[in-house]
Amino acid sequence: MAGLDNVRLKTLLADVASGALQLPDFQREWKWQDDRIRAIVATVTLDYPLGVVMTLETGGDSRFRARALTGARMAVEMEPGLLLLDGQQRLTSLFQALFQDGPVETDDARGNPVKRWYYVDIVKATGSPTDRDEAIVSVPEDKVLRTNFARDIVHDLTSTEGECAAGLFPLHIVFDTPRVNAWRRVYEREDESHLDRWSRFEEQVLEHVRSFQVPMIKLAASTSMDAVCAVFERVNTGGVPLNVFELLTATYAGDRAYRERTGDYYQLPQAWQAVKEELAGRYPVFGRLELGIDDGLSSSDFLQAVALVRTWQLKQEGRGTGVSCKRPDLLELPLADFESLAPRLADAFAWVGAFLEKQCIVRASDLPYRTQLVPLAAVRAILRDATDSLGAEDMITQWYWCGVLGEMYGGSTETRFTRDVEQLVGWIGGRGVAPETVTDAYFFPERLDTLTTRNSAAYKGIYALLIKQGAVDWHYTDAPLKPALLDEYGVNICQVFPRGWVRRSRSGSSGFPANSIVNKTPLSLRAAQSLTGPPAAYLDSLAAASDLRREWFDDVIATHLIDPYLLRTNDYEAFYSARAKQLEDMVYAAMGKRTILRDITDEKAAR
Repeated sequence: MAGLDNVRLKTLLADVASGALQLPDFQREWKWQDDRIRAIVATVTLDYPLGVVMTLETGGDSRFRARALTGARMAVEMEPGLLLLDGQQRLTSLFQALFQDGPVETDDARGNPVKRWYYVDIVKATGSPTDRDEAIVSVPEDKVLRTNFARDIVHDLTSTEGECAAGLFPLHIVFDTPRVNAWRRVYEREDESHLDRWSRFEEQVLEHVRSFQVPMIKLAASTSMDAVCAVFERVNTGGVPLNVFELLTATYAGDRAYRERTGDYYQLPQAWQAVKEELAGRYPVFGRLELGIDDGLSSSDFLQAVALVRTWQLKQEGRGTGVSCKRPDLLELPLADFESLAPRLADAFAWVGAFLEKQCIVRASDLPYRTQLVPLAAVRAILRDATDSLGAEDMITQWYWCGVLGEMYGGSTETRFTRDVEQLVGWIGGRGVAPETVTDAYFFPERLDTLTTRNSAAYKGIYALLIKQGAVDWHYTDAPLKPALLDEYGVNICQVFPRGWVRRSRSGSSGFPANSIVNKTPLSLRAAQSLTGPPAAYLDSLAAASDLRREWFDDVIATHLIDPYLLRTNDYEAFYSARAKQLEDMVYAAMGKRTILRDITDEKAAR
């Protein structure tokens, strides 16, 4: 239930000062520019409509940690009666400009931080209302107005006498009647004409501010948290959308049971940071810490995995209807359940990191799908050590490569998360058939022609599979490439036949694209620097640099599923056809679909 009421601005600002009206902690910090503050102050002095603010009564199920509006300094910490959902910038601007006894922290037109006092020019304010914006004056922190590049003083407002002489009324005292009366007496003594001017100023400006009313929608305390968040995001159209992590941060910090038990607030950001630093420190595939905590595996990924495990457990216990990690599931995740499951999921993601290393995926930039790690971690957390058996590892590996090479995680993923968790758990446990991600995944040979950049999961997948199946570098030829050496050697995916050469040759018009994954292979930086001209021009120099006979170096080339003879003869068309066939076989083997896909391909060829 919600009610609409009109509340005096003075009452609202007093509630801000006392702490009776605060912000839910998920609200971001406020800062409006100087010109916008001047404009909203002018609006109030004219008694023009300000717009509706929205609040939520506290004491219900939607428990958020609260914090004071910027500038409010409460004498003692107190529980608010209302939380401000919409109107933060407006009320904070007015509170700082009209109520607090201090300068307002804001930005100038260039975005530079400044501190300002706000005054109203009495003469201009008692003239035409159309000039009211010009009547609101922004004054530097030292209360001295200067001109001529700050060399000449126009007005010194450091004393009441200086303010009165300039005819500039300090708006931060507008609700303090004794101070206003004292200021008025000094102003009227300045000049007899000020008596009449003050009367008009009080009627046309001060009374408008004192009697100004703000329409306020008040949501009942019984409003659900999901509804509160939905309402907030609809009214907060000018801001950055909130994510679930920010909402849970505020919710967990407001958890009374935790506070009573520990005497402190639960700090979700610190808990997540510890998990992320441990994971990324051991397995760079989860992100580069030097780029910040948001690089790679995200807090939302982790929360989704927790929600998947929690809803799976509830379903097994007969207290839930399905496995899910949608937004409502995350918002309804109790702190006690998160505390219980988070260590399990942290361990599960560490297992995922080790699994990816076995697949030769060790860098965040080489990860085909970050989203696919969410259900994989959930399955590990549910089954625990059962995933380490030989049969289970084979199933998980097949499922993983079907998801990557079938490009199954390229669209909406939440429904696939649910199906994969339930179906993969059942499959490994011998209680179900293969997951749909396995049965529905296909890789058609012509897809190789269009895999040209890292934007494709299958492109990254084939790159990793080439390393996994034993590719030997063309410079460091002692042993196959290993995950631990990829960064040390500067391994990247490189063109075998230079794109320019292919385009200039007759092969360029043959329908065999030069930029396809078929014409690329993983090589070290040292090897890549030697790839100048067509293969026949660089192979012997590579062999000589490696101190290998030609036939031995041909064996090294073959580890990349490349026929060395076709390189030495610069036969791009034959090379492309032969290697495409080799890559198809490698893909089919990884997906466990050799027979099915070969039959489909043969049928298409027969037609």
